[in-house]
Amino acid sequence: MPKTIKQFEESLFNENDGSKFSKTKDKLITSFSETDREKVLEILTQYSKSGKILHWREFLMTDIIKLVFDDEKKYASFFEWAITQPKLTYWGIDGLLKTKGQKAYPNLIELAQDEKLSKEVRAKAIKSISVYSKQPFDKDLSEDPGYWKVEDLEFRIPELLEWQKSGYKQGLGYVEPEVHTTLKNPKTELEKVVAMLNKKLELERKKHQDLSNPSNWLVIADRAKINEIEKKWKLPENYLTFLKNYSPIRVFIESEEFFQGLNLYGADKLIGCQAGYSFNGLTGEVLEDWLPNFVVIADAGGDPYCIDIGNIKDNDAPIYTSGHGGEWEFEKCADTFIDFLKDIVNKMHYR
Repeated sequence: MPKTIKQFEESLFNENDGSKFSKTKDKLITSFSETDREKVLEILTQYSKSGKILHWREFLMTDIIKLVFDDEKKYASFFEWAITQPKLTYWGIDGLLKTKGQKAYPNLIELAQDEKLSKEVRAKAIKSISVYSKQPFDKDLSEDPGYWKVEDLEFRIPELLEWQKSGYKQGLGYVEPEVHTTLKNPKTELEKVVAMLNKKLELERKKHQDLSNPSNWLVIADRAKINEIEKKWKLPENYLTFLKNYSPIRVFIESEEFFQGLNLYGADKLIGCQAGYSFNGLTGEVLEDWLPNFVVIADAGGDPYCIDIGNIKDNDAPIYTSGHGGEWEFEKCADTFIDFLKDIVNKMHYR
């Protein structure tokens, strides 16, 4: 006979084992969240206040936020309480915004200014306000506020206060990066393989995308960056065209075939990403054990993938790779850059 919701409640509050608690909690939500959502929320919110497994008081916050509807004001008081609890403040911020909307702004701005709180909590308050208000307080910062620096907060807080004085004006949000028209109408071999890569990346963007710091995009490069690159190297035309028209922005390829995933460099990062390979990143000193005709265009866990600009033929060049941490022992992994892109697209099936 199936367990009743009361029996699930008793099991949760009596359980001492965290793993068993997790399974019971998941079964409770699966079994009753559609038919008796408010009772499930009552159980979870009460556990967050008085449950015996302390770390689960915190972990339950994400489940509670998912179950609460937008603008469901009856739960606002719970989140008002949660942001006063050091272990719950971080996630309580999103719950307060979800239930109170713009009326949560004064509370969150207070959190952002409170120097007694952790940097992560203060940054989270700013980040969540930015997302909800579509104002660019998170511009050019990591999508994970845990990586923000104290100086980032000091720079953004005056903007927040000025915005508060003006009446919390709703912003326009961020526009998507500019992409080349050939992604939708490819004709050449290069255009076709890049279009296939872009389709795979689109799937990732649909799962999650923070346009304050976009990822997995192929975009038109800044002309000044291309000029710097052209002054430094004579690149094969296929790769140069790729950088100009389809420059990767934080493109990360997860695949069992690439150690720790593949970072594919864009025009804005290409020169700087040679650090640790062709030159010392701290001193700028040229490293003598590096082959000067190798330009690193990607890496997998630090293992470089290089285009050999000393062997350009038919507007393209071969790609070599090597493990890092000892002497470089390069081996060819693709006859051309186009073949390298095709290989990437094929290996993305493992995702």
